[in-house]
Amino acid sequence: MKAFQIEHGLVMPLDRANVDTDFIIPKQFLKSIRRSGFGANLFDEHRYLDAGVPDGDNRSRPINPDFVLNEPRYQGASILLARDNFGCGSSREHAPWALDDYGFRAIIAPSFADIFFNNCFKNGILPIVLPRDAVDRLFREVEAEPGYRLRVELPRQVVVKPGGEELAFAVDEFGKHCLLHGLDDIGITLQDEAEIRAFEERWRERSPWNFAASGEPGVAGR
Repeated sequence: MKAFQIEHGLVMPLDRANVDTDFIIPKQFLKSIRRSGFGANLFDEHRYLDAGVPDGDNRSRPINPDFVLNEPRYQGASILLARDNFGCGSSREHAPWALDDYGFRAIIAPSFADIFFNNCFKNGILPIVLPRDAVDRLFREVEAEPGYRLRVELPRQVVVKPGGEELAFAVDEFGKHCLLHGLDDIGITLQDEAEIRAFEERWRERSPWNFAASGEPGVAGR
């Protein structure tokens, strides 16, 4: 998983509340369990004018010119500005996969759906909760100023606006540690790899009948 320290990026505003995970990545794209390749279908039903299919060639599909993701001024955005209850709906992990694969590193909103919020930390995305009035001001500033960029500093837990104003945000210490060091659930487990191997060796010595002839764990009696 990619670590997150500081992101200084272009901001894209998605001005609607209750964006659910089907809006983020429609159900027909959930057949794959690879974490990559979903960015091309992020917001698919609103981004394109036709119906998308898994593994389809998106380069020839008609683009919806009225959807914010397709506006030239927001190309290359890495910070998503959203409204209340972002990521609601079904608990598909493909939603943060698609956002990450597209290039978003941080999402700012007044509130998030709980499961989506936790999945972001497990997939290298920083979800930031700011007061609703602060988010309202950011929307006005982003829309008024093309090329609007924010600096998100996880170590100091602040969002820095172009003029230098800082907006502090709270973050769970465990989630912060995981993002700062690029640790997902597997990475956290592998931090104790030496202890795990030592346990396996002790188990092998004490219960050799639990191991097949190949030396790998097997069924007792084989």
